[in-house]
This record gives sequence, C-alpha cells and structure tokens, in this order.
Amino acid sequence: MSGGHAQHLLYHPGDSPVHRLPAQVKIVAALLTVLCVVATPRTEFWAFGAYLVLVVAVGRVAHVPVGHFAKRAFIEVPFVLVAILMPVLGGQAGALAGWNILAKGTLGVLTSLTLAATTTPRDLIVGLQRLRTPAVLTTIATLMLRYLEVIAAEARRMRLARISRGHDPRFLWQVGATARGVGALFVRSYERGERVHLAMLSRGWTGAMPERGVAAGTSTWLAGLTPVLATAAVLGTAVLVP
Repeated sequence: MSGGHAQHLLYHPGDSPVHRLPAQVKIVAALLTVLCVVATPRTEFWAFGAYLVLVVAVGRVAHVPVGHFAKRAFIEVPFVLVAILMPVLGGQAGALAGWNILAKGTLGVLTSLTLAATTTPRDLIVGLQRLRTPAVLTTIATLMLRYLEVIAAEARRMRLARISRGHDPRFLWQVGATARGVGALFVRSYERGERVHLAMLSRGWTGAMPERGVAAGTSTWLAGLTPVLATAAVLGTAVLVP
C-alpha cells in the first residue's frame, strides 16, 4: 500500500522502543489508558497529574518532540472553550465539570497523538486486523488510506482547471461552481471505486484483506502494557484509598 504525505501528518518517524512495539499492543495500551482516565473521579486532581507524567514519559521514550504534539493538539480547542465557559454558566459545579472535560479530554488527545506519532496508518490497520476487528472495517480503512491521496490529487487538478478557466473561489458568486465541482468529484470517486472493486474481483478478491503483521509474545505485551499497569495502579489508589 503506497503512503502519501496526507497519511503521515500525525506520524513521527523514529526507531524508539515505542515505535518498535507491534501496533496491536499499542492500540490496546492506548484504549486501556483512556478507559482508566475516564473512570477516575474528577475530584482526584493528583491522579490526573500522575497520568500526565506517564503520558509525557512515554512520549519522551519515543523521542517525539513536544512541538509535534503542540501543533496537532488544536483539535481540542472547542473542548477547552467549553471548559472555560462551564464555571461562568454553572458556578462551582460548572467549574468541576469544566475541569473534568479539560483534564480527561487533554489526556485522551495526548494518548491518541502518542499512538498516532509512533505508529503508521498502515500499521494501525494491521494492528486492528491482528485484534480481530471485523474484516469489513479494516478493508474500508485500508482502501480509504490507499485512495485518499488519489482523490486529493484529483481535487487539486479539478481546482486548477477551474482557476485556469477564470474561476475565483474568493468571490461569493463562485459558490455554485465550487459545489458543482464537489459533486463531480463525488461522481468520479464513486465510479473509480466501482472500477477498483471489479478489478479486485477479477483478481480473486474474497472480501477480506490477507493476514498481515506479526503476533506479539508475552514479554512484548508485558513491556507494552507497563504504562497501563502504572495507570491502573493510580486509578485503583484514587478510587479505593479514601
């Protein structure tokens, strides 16, 4: 599967121990970490600080620069704005609710970005396949990654063709032309998908991607889930210790 530039906006190349872990191990670790964070009572402020230290430590082991996370964390801005408004709208209860959204949202975003920064999109799909994700989902994701760059290139060519014929997207009265271009791109993509599907059937497509990746041994799982064990210990302390 070819990899275009659009597929690696979140990935940071490296050869760290985190990069070398099988994708399925990192996916399970990220999921369990997020579940532990979500299950933590919002009043246990120290626990969220401990979670942040653990996430940052994993990022440092992976040698992913802070700037890589900072540039991609803007997806959280809407949640930050909601968290800021909560104390104004709900008083003390709103302040706790805002803190809950901010703390858990930030940790969830950082965990997801760490997973994406240390695992290529292709390996993520392989990891999901190794975890026995339904074949139809992994197939759709594989084809989406494969042809996302193709469709983006088609959109760029169509935009260039419109501009060369006098189209100026800055003016409001050009919205109709832009909308027709989006419709034409959809039709072309749909027709391309049908042709690709027929070509796959003619080559023996059975409805599922071939098994890829390697199985992770017990020692690999233990190494990959070590941060999760620490996270679970923090959660247990926060919940059980008065």
